[in-house]
Amino acid sequence: MTETTDWNSKTIAEFRANKGRVGGPFEGAPMVLVHHRGRKSGREYVNPMMYLPHDADDNIIYVFATKAGAPTNPDSYYNLTAGEGSVERGTESYKVTVRELTGAERDRVYAEQARRYTGFADYERQTAGIRTIPVLELTRA
Repeated sequence: MTETTDWNSKTIAEFRANKGRVGGPFEGAPMVLVHHRGRKSGREYVNPMMYLPHDADDNIIYVFATKAGAPTNPDSYYNLTAGEGSVERGTESYKVTVRELTGAERDRVYAEQARRYTGFADYERQTAGIRTIPVLELTRA
């Protein structure tokens, strides 16, 4: 098992055991489990992610394809933008539609997440000149 897979498995178990809450570096942060299907393999994947709630609509959340500041986008980004997904949010599970934000809209949402959680600002600095971290809007289907 890779270190990332092991971390994801532990975080997923903690999330489910605690009704959507996790501790450690994510204590108090809004977390969601994002389900997506491999666009090539067809296999189902689950990734724990921090999210930003929409200002006015509880049916919309934003997730960020940071890959912890790596120079490439995560597979989850490609899988979600190629198809559909679902989320576990707290004790609730539901299907979502996916829309990638661009331009000023993307920049505004990412800046708000980076303001709230400085690690996101670090990821943006790490990827500067290499890639723009995608922001995905997940809307309850």
